[in-house]
Amino acid sequence: MKYSRLVIAILSLISGVHVHADDVFHAQGEFAGEPTATSVLLQSRLTAIPGPKLDPSGDVPGANGVAFFEWSDSRNFKKTNRTDWLKATPDDDYIVRAELTDLDPGTRYFYRLHFGSDKSNTKSGPIREFKTLPAETSDQKASFIMGSCQNYAFFMYGKNSKSKLASEKDRKLGYPAYSAMLKLRPDFFIGTGDIVYYDHPAKTAAKTRPELREKWHEQFRLPRLVEFYGQTAAYWLKDDHDYRFNDSDLKSDRKPSPDTGIAMFREQMPILPAGDLASPTYRTHRVHKHLQLWFLEGRDYRSPNRMEDGPQKSLWGPVQKQWLQTTLKKSDATWKVLISPTPMVGPDSKNKKDNHANLGGFRHEADAFFRWLQDNELENVMVFCGDRHWQYHSIHPLGIEEFSCGALNDENAIIGSYPGAKNSTDPEGKVRQPFHYAKPSGGFLFVTVDSMPNLTIDFRNDEGTSLYKVSKSADVEN
Repeated sequence: MKYSRLVIAILSLISGVHVHADDVFHAQGEFAGEPTATSVLLQSRLTAIPGPKLDPSGDVPGANGVAFFEWSDSRNFKKTNRTDWLKATPDDDYIVRAELTDLDPGTRYFYRLHFGSDKSNTKSGPIREFKTLPAETSDQKASFIMGSCQNYAFFMYGKNSKSKLASEKDRKLGYPAYSAMLKLRPDFFIGTGDIVYYDHPAKTAAKTRPELREKWHEQFRLPRLVEFYGQTAAYWLKDDHDYRFNDSDLKSDRKPSPDTGIAMFREQMPILPAGDLASPTYRTHRVHKHLQLWFLEGRDYRSPNRMEDGPQKSLWGPVQKQWLQTTLKKSDATWKVLISPTPMVGPDSKNKKDNHANLGGFRHEADAFFRWLQDNELENVMVFCGDRHWQYHSIHPLGIEEFSCGALNDENAIIGSYPGAKNSTDPEGKVRQPFHYAKPSGGFLFVTVDSMPNLTIDFRNDEGTSLYKVSKSADVEN
């Protein structure tokens, strides 16, 4: 992207960096996505400004250019490998993505981006890192963090005229939770959806591709996010706000369209190799001898929210549901964890019809699935969910446990719904809830698994303080 001399001068002034017409930057840093024991996806985006400040239009504009990734298993890059040259173009929002294969399991790798306006005019970015998953039979300690619902508009401008803003320092650096998460040095991060909010602020809701892309640009140029994802590989799921709008399904002519929402998530997040428009975004990964994760897709295949609940109504769709049941039965992992963008147990507000916990929503599918688990004697299956803006540990009457990570930032956190409350999806109090935080707070789940085997789920607030911890042990044959 080229700018006039006046705009270049303005960009130089607001960024504090002298910007030349041919300069290329990478203001959003780098991502390592979808790590397996032997592969990972690396991604960056070439930009016309260095960040973290936005341009006069409130965006981080992209820049044409070229790039390649260099990587090594040593920080000093004594022995290195590199990808082919990659081209950044407007068609892909100037994003470059490469798949690394034949990596070693359980290994920390270091990488950096080499980029410029052309092959004869390149520079090197800072050293980033990621860790591959351990071998499937490994029982060495592993850890991950799960977060959701990071609402940029609430963080920057407040929920309403009476709400408290984040501090000036935090608005410059990004959500405080990222500093707390980085200190824990997790093996990877899971973003369970609502990574950005297309429909906030409501008066300027994003509808077109440029507007949708801007939501990603403004979010991921924040320094704390650049630092965290530069050291932590991640898995990503989408929910309603980073798909279309609140509680959106495949119906309605309201923009953005379902096809646009689906395509935009595949473009912006490193979940599939570049150009892969066909592979489903639901998938499973064995991350430890004793732990397997299932990442579920909650928007692409669902029945209309307002359809009468019953056997024909599905949030997952028949193909994904069959895949889930088949892979669960094949797994010999001690703990089988479903990573769901939306809750299955709750309770939730009685007025919603968007998720598996909702009355008149998709409750029939959830209850049928939980009975299927019992009938097939599948033990130690639990749900980790996002979407709900409060932290809780709930237990369904059939024994299925659910852990909600809550909202990542304070400004998006609420007190939530309790079992037995008349305005909840559980007015009779059938759901048991060992934990429901006492005060709304941003936060995340910190999960560890070891060789004993022990699985520990630790609820943290956005300062990193532990609010509640539950550890589970199992007798297994080694």
